[in-house]
Amino acid sequence: MVLGNLSRRIWNWLWRFKHRRGYGVHSPSDFYLISFVIYEDHPFYAYSKLKEIRPYVDHLPHYREKVDRLLFRLINYLQPNSIIEIGTGSGLEALYMSSAKQCDIYTFDDGKKIPEVKQLLEIHSNIVYRTGETEKLLYEFLQHIPLSGVVHIGHTPFYKEIFETLVPHVMTKTCFIIASPYASKQKKRWWKEIIKDTRTGVTFDLYDIGIVFFDKKRVKEHRIVDFF
Repeated sequence: MVLGNLSRRIWNWLWRFKHRRGYGVHSPSDFYLISFVIYEDHPFYAYSKLKEIRPYVDHLPHYREKVDRLLFRLINYLQPNSIIEIGTGSGLEALYMSSAKQCDIYTFDDGKKIPEVKQLLEIHSNIVYRTGETEKLLYEFLQHIPLSGVVHIGHTPFYKEIFETLVPHVMTKTCFIIASPYASKQKKRWWKEIIKDTRTGVTFDLYDIGIVFFDKKRVKEHRIVDFF
């Protein structure tokens, strides 16, 4: 399985190589995002402390460290007023995002609270960790808080349902970050539909994550980024 994943990554890296470093991107804002956010290699102050935490929750769903660091940079760049996450997993992603900006973060997960995750997220007082039926939690959330910030559709099998629940509430500055769009044939097919969906705007495909913007004033385009 490990060799299979490695082979898949190598093949995708070769296929995406022509898309490295923003080559061929003419939009100044998209070029900046690719060149100075996605490819930024500055060792931010929070990286070392967050790295020390990773072994404690390594057995729970999470991204590889390079992707978590990208989440940190994305939040630092976008500066959202709030963040909502569906599919908490290990809690690492919420921590990385919280370390980038001290805004309210609501992370929802199905089932019961995981003690290790609860303990981990208590480090940051701005993170609200709730569990139960995610669609119900989202409904309650949307009654009080506008969907103007960042949405991380993370470690959840209900990505389709979550997307359809949230997309009617998006605003111009809303940004969706979608976990593992190539995790299965079904999710890959769904991701291709999201790229073409008339409700979405500019999209970015980094393989590990997909990024979706909703600014309808911009020409709808899709960016493939070599992020391996």
